Amino acid sequence: MSEMMQEIVLASRPSGAPHPENFRLESHALPEPAEGEVLVRVHYMSLDPYMRGRMDDAKSYAAPVPIGGRMEAGGVGEVIASNSPHFAPGDFAFGMFGWASHGCLPAKELRKLDPNQGPITAALGVLGMPGFTGWHGLSAYGRPKAGETLVVAAATGPVGSMVGQLAKQAGLRVVGIAGGAEKCKLAVETFGFDACLDHYAYDDAKSLRKELANACPQGIDIYFENVAGKVLEAVLPLMNSHGRIPICGMISWYNAGALGAGASDNVLTGPNIWRNILVKFLSVNGFIISNHFDRYPEFLKEVGPLVAKGEVRFLEDTAEGLENAPKAFMSMLKGGNKGKQIVKLI
Repeated sequence: MSEMMQEIVLASRPSGAPHPENFRLESHALPEPAEGEVLVRVHYMSLDPYMRGRMDDAKSYAAPVPIGGRMEAGGVGEVIASNSPHFAPGDFAFGMFGWASHGCLPAKELRKLDPNQGPITAALGVLGMPGFTGWHGLSAYGRPKAGETLVVAAATGPVGSMVGQLAKQAGLRVVGIAGGAEKCKLAVETFGFDACLDHYAYDDAKSLRKELANACPQGIDIYFENVAGKVLEAVLPLMNSHGRIPICGMISWYNAGALGAGASDNVLTGPNIWRNILVKFLSVNGFIISNHFDRYPEFLKEVGPLVAKGEVRFLEDTAEGLENAPKAFMSMLKGGNKGKQIVKLI
């Protein structure tokens, strides 16, 4: 094929927050699909906080992106060539195509999408990895019970909004934490949270904790952890006995140098963390969602109809153009997005 494709590669490893020079836009000849492979023109790609960790050369649950390697991402798009009986040109598919205009993958690594059942972008957010993360973490480790209180930060993001809505439907009091008054308004008016606190309005964890205690008069039974930092420091002393803390991320610490920054009264030091877990009999469960995709069909069966009926709502924040993906990614890491961050390529 004579058509060219574009991709964004990791030009250098960031020290602290990523900068534009850490990324590079390249062009290549379009690949030809081999036996069993499918070539897809990507219409939309996902941006997610975990990608920041892939930029570091550090031991983790997944290998880092090599220097000069394509940045990792899920994407959705249209099949334009296929050497597999399972896909034909014109089909739509989800796959881990990376930050790229096209992707060529084995058919077994793709999931066919039906654009007549809803926007294909849902496979990147509310019915994709982020929504699944919220559903699995809440059901498997949060174990919600009617009458309890749940707190989740990044409340308008695709994980936090899923957690909050499902918890509310299960009869819990749901308190969100978000960055800015506009996001807090969205959490309450769009996603049905009982209350939402703007963490920007509080100088330190102690002042945030005081207001959080007012919003959670019966204490906190479930804290869905996806932010850490000041929020974790505010929440931990308010946890009830036998509380549960599912951990799927720590976005406030992803950029180097932020670990524990601004701790006001040493709640996040090792002894205090472990003491809270011990004396309150807390259940703390870290999980990586890629280890649990055997439950994905169950998630789609349960949540898919709720999304179709509007009982689970979602927001998408769309950037235009592959070349603008780095800017959108850097903004997302600082809380600049409202809802699921995606990039429109076509």
